[in-house]
Amino acid sequence: MVVAGDLVRISKFLSKHLRHDPAGLGLTLEAGGWVPVDGLLAACARRGVVISRELLAEVVAGSDKQRFAFDAEGRRIRANQGHSVAVDLQLRPQTPPARLFHGTTAASLPAIEREGLRKMQRHHVHLSADEATARRVGGRRGRAVLLVIDAAAMHAAGSLFYCSDNGVWLVEAVAPAYLRVHAATGAATRPR
Repeated sequence: MVVAGDLVRISKFLSKHLRHDPAGLGLTLEAGGWVPVDGLLAACARRGVVISRELLAEVVAGSDKQRFAFDAEGRRIRANQGHSVAVDLQLRPQTPPARLFHGTTAASLPAIEREGLRKMQRHHVHLSADEATARRVGGRRGRAVLLVIDAAAMHAAGSLFYCSDNGVWLVEAVAPAYLRVHAATGAATRPR
């Protein structure tokens, strides 16, 4: 029987290798970020992490953020976004909703207000279509501060937006002019 802790441990292991260190398992990401499922399972087993196809399917289906996806035939798997290694996820630009959201912490707020949202080590800044998801993401490291992004104005000014298979909106950067602190979190969470 698989317990929740095992699923989390395996999900983190897969995230590390499918997003940041495929070479650590002897894997190479194909176009779109895909790797063959059989190759992934064999590579994991060589590292002492034995994962059955059924368990892999459970990890993919049970990921609260839908971090992973199988291709239509179920022969390949990929991380949906969040890569720090070079990869072309083959996403097409899309028109975003008028507003998007980003969750962060009060400690990060001064730098964000000065410099905007930057992708840092990743390929894109990650944005949410709904407030609840952004709050949950921002709350991983303390009390969440919710930022509202004027995606419509950014798009009109030429910013390209992409939407990953799991509904995360991706953009190169968000300048300070296009973001504001959500009124419900702003005053209570601003550092003094």
